[in-house]
Amino acid sequence: MPGGPGVGATQGFPAYGNDGGPSTEAFPVYDSQADGPSGPTGGGFGSRPAGGPSAAAEAEAASWPGPDLDGPLPTPVPAPAPAVPRPTPPADNKAAAKPAEPAKKGRSKLVLAGGGIVALLGVAYGAGLLLNHSDVPKGTTVLGVDISGSRDEAVSKLQTAFGTRAATPLQLSVGGKPVELKPDKAGLTLDSQTTVRNAAGSDYNPITVIGSLLGNERVADAVMPVDEEKLTVALQELAGTAGSVTEGTITFDTGKAVAVPGKAGTTLDVDGSVDLVTKAFRDQVGTGKAAVVQLPTVTKEPVVGQAELDRAMKEFAEPAMSANATVKAGPKSINFGKLSLPKILSMQAVDGRLTEKFDLEALKATYGNTFDGVLITRGTGARTAVTPQDVAGALGKALRGKTTAERTVVIDTNPS
Repeated sequence: MPGGPGVGATQGFPAYGNDGGPSTEAFPVYDSQADGPSGPTGGGFGSRPAGGPSAAAEAEAASWPGPDLDGPLPTPVPAPAPAVPRPTPPADNKAAAKPAEPAKKGRSKLVLAGGGIVALLGVAYGAGLLLNHSDVPKGTTVLGVDISGSRDEAVSKLQTAFGTRAATPLQLSVGGKPVELKPDKAGLTLDSQTTVRNAAGSDYNPITVIGSLLGNERVADAVMPVDEEKLTVALQELAGTAGSVTEGTITFDTGKAVAVPGKAGTTLDVDGSVDLVTKAFRDQVGTGKAAVVQLPTVTKEPVVGQAELDRAMKEFAEPAMSANATVKAGPKSINFGKLSLPKILSMQAVDGRLTEKFDLEALKATYGNTFDGVLITRGTGARTAVTPQDVAGALGKALRGKTTAERTVVIDTNPS
């Protein structure tokens, strides 16, 4: 067991007092005799009973200010635990990642630069809007031609650039035979008015507006409508002249009718040619090149077969050439016979049926001034001269007659 002066420092007691010696305030005060510590009973460490220890023991006890080592020691007071050091914050901590002063200055410069760019773009956008105040915005093109400006100017630019191209006949080939097709007859046009109307109007897209200042194009489509019904009719007429099919027909020669059977052959595929002709026209307008377009063909039998030839010969052609036919109007009349009829009469197929066809110019040349002065009252009440149509109507009826009376027809000048 430790003992002696200073033991208290090891056990947590005060080590020394103000006079340089060991502090005894934590212990009871001892006198030289038998006075114990003050208390209600007077007992304590300093009391001794009669017949106690010797004087030497008393002197030793009086000289030791500490507790009685023979008795139980006071409970030692533990020393305070050393302070636990605070952990060092990790290197990737927000405080560690906090930018230094120079970085803040750099970021400020970037913000200012960004603000300047935004302001510059705003000025450019406003300038672009100011320059694009016309009907057709600056930089608008159609097929590579700039049409910006007023609407009238834009239409004029389109007509100047593409008018000739849109009117040039298309160069086609049907079964190796070259043919031409006029666009306006086939319902193919360049609609300049609609093209400009679609291209006109302000574009407020910032990219487009600012881009116009830099020379960027704003591309508009050329409007080229197609009248498909008109195109189909034009192709059907083309098929009749360009195909190799021979239709059955009847010819008239020197007083007799001759049946001519048809022959199968190739003809223009009308349905398969519509899209090709449309594309050829648009390519020609866009490029200015009139390339020859090969159109598809199909094998076709003649529309007029032998049965129709036999019917037409019996009902019209043979009676027509059997004798003279007479047409009268008022007091005047004229005969048509084997010499004059072949000049003015032919047959044509209409919906697969052969019908007569009169050459009106040749007919007028034949009757000349025969009916001059004869007037016909029309349905409107007007009275007009005899026309080739009036004569052809009467002649067609007379040619079907079998008797002389049936072959003489009078033009009614006062129809009810």
